[in-house]
Amino acid sequence: MSDRREDELEQALLEVQALIESSVAIHRDRSVQEQLITTVAGDYGAALDTARALIAGATRSIEIVHARRPSTSDRAARQSERAERELLYGAAAGVRVRLLTIPPLLDEEFVREQFGRERPVAVRVARLPPLQALIVDGSAAFVVAESTVGRRSSVIRAPDVLRTLHTFFQNVWSDAVPAGESIIFSDREQAAMAQRILGALRAGVTDEVAAREQTVSVRTYRRYVAEIMSLLGASSRFQAGVRAAELGLLPPSAARPLTGHPER
Repeated sequence: MSDRREDELEQALLEVQALIESSVAIHRDRSVQEQLITTVAGDYGAALDTARALIAGATRSIEIVHARRPSTSDRAARQSERAERELLYGAAAGVRVRLLTIPPLLDEEFVREQFGRERPVAVRVARLPPLQALIVDGSAAFVVAESTVGRRSSVIRAPDVLRTLHTFFQNVWSDAVPAGESIIFSDREQAAMAQRILGALRAGVTDEVAAREQTVSVRTYRRYVAEIMSLLGASSRFQAGVRAAELGLLPPSAARPLTGHPER
């Protein structure tokens, strides 16, 4: 991402923070029933409970910006990541879930879990200023952000703030990179084998020919194919090849039929 784009995102986040602070001041004197922005007091557990309640009540969409400053404690980071990840599985059927995160916070295990799921969480990666936000159905949001008075956790229902948050999310999402591009096959040798198999599938090479080219038995080759299709959530071999190309896993040269022996 260019420096100019990062500056634009930083400015957009500052506008979100300023809008939240001004909205807090505007709605401070309203009764509890009329408040459009409420502060969430308490510890990390209180924040999780708030997020859990919002996620459970979603009917259409959940959009998440996960870009807080990385924890200095690896153990604490793993525990919080696991707790937050499990919250998403509480979403009702049919709710679209999209997650934006930054490279240091990318949970590769969680991304792998999405391949083959009936309702996968779409995950994309971008370089973002520090922000934690959960937007539900475009009608409510839970935001944890730094402000002039320190870290503030708020449940927001103010329409102007929600529009700004949603626009911010959409702008970043459109330029972000799908997480699956780089982590479906993390082992170099496995990735090379998978690319050759995907290329053979897309080119329509028979199992017998492809297995011979890979110097494996037909049975082993078919097992590899089944595993790759499962990872990609594909219902057919051709769909697996197309899906791999869409994710950037299949270079142009890999789409042609195999000839000769594979590189070693």
